[in-house]
Amino acid sequence: MTAAPGLILAVDLLRPPLTGVGRYTFELVRGLQAHPGAPATRFLRNGRWTNDPLAGAEAVAPTGPGARLRARLAAHPLAARVHRQFQHRRAQRALHGMEDHLYHAPSLYLPPFSGPSVVTLHDLSVLHHPDCHPAGRVRVVARELPRTLARAGHLITVTEAIRRELIEDHHVSPGRITAIHNGVDPGFHPRPAQDLAPVMAAHGLRPGGYILCVATLEPRKNIPRLIRAHGRLPEPLRQHHPLVLAGAPGWNSGDIVDAIRDATRQGRVRHLRYVPQDHLPALYAGAALMAYPSLYEGFGLPVLEAMASGTPVVTSTDPALVEVAHGAALHVSPRDTAALSAALERALEDRCWREAARDRGLDRARQLTWSCCVERTVQLYHALMPR
Repeated sequence: MTAAPGLILAVDLLRPPLTGVGRYTFELVRGLQAHPGAPATRFLRNGRWTNDPLAGAEAVAPTGPGARLRARLAAHPLAARVHRQFQHRRAQRALHGMEDHLYHAPSLYLPPFSGPSVVTLHDLSVLHHPDCHPAGRVRVVARELPRTLARAGHLITVTEAIRRELIEDHHVSPGRITAIHNGVDPGFHPRPAQDLAPVMAAHGLRPGGYILCVATLEPRKNIPRLIRAHGRLPEPLRQHHPLVLAGAPGWNSGDIVDAIRDATRQGRVRHLRYVPQDHLPALYAGAALMAYPSLYEGFGLPVLEAMASGTPVVTSTDPALVEVAHGAALHVSPRDTAALSAALERALEDRCWREAARDRGLDRARQLTWSCCVERTVQLYHALMPR
């Protein structure tokens, strides 16, 4: 028997470590479960229904031979294509007879579905920077994106910047796209030094004594250039503010890991690898500066989390990052090492700018919350729901 009409949300990407789409899906599920006006929702994971989609989502990411094998398969073009086709078939079987529901895919992968659908597109980085992604992912996205744009009844983007890309570069009708910003968890906020002490001690840091970068180690995040820019700082400034990297290795991270290892030997860089979620708010709040010189982003959640924590931000001129920061950050070309180094130096030493950046960042963060994101998404659901 078909269930009463409602919403179906795909939660395939709710798995550790939660980054990007996974965090978005997590916050959306949590917000829907608490929202009194949300439609009745069923959750679909890998072709199977689940009543507890958040279980284990914030666990420590698996490591070992199995995880390495999955990473290699994801990078292999044929394996990635077969996996995506298999996932689509499983989803199609589960969705059979559910055409009176609204189906929401929180990433670009939308299986064939004859009912109403909405897809969230977080970025188009595979198209702009194919060299920064595994070959398997590049080919799958090149194949799936046109199909998703044709199949989806409506599209959500997480910034106006990505919405404009779809309109201008892919000729999607503006009326089919709604931009809904991501949000920041209320756990990210300024903290007094005594509240930072346990996390600072756990990682061997001191409040205000480091530059922070939170990012998965992958080519698009521009980490080697950030390391070089930090190395060009005046010696006293560099010694007083080492660069602290928080993030697990991602795809094609060999050269990045090598750069980190060399800088670590010189005492300039600390790599914390994976940081527990409950440590991140204090890690942000204790930093003198957040540096995020990414080549391309759809949103850039670490920038928002840093601003909410009262930490000044140096980031790139990528349009989405400019939109998210909204005048609160110092922007620099991500490919200009000298300019990046100069921006880091100014952001550490210009007290007037730091105070203004902190205030503007806190104001911006108050505008971008997960509750606002969920509220706008629920409104869109009701507008798209079958009647």
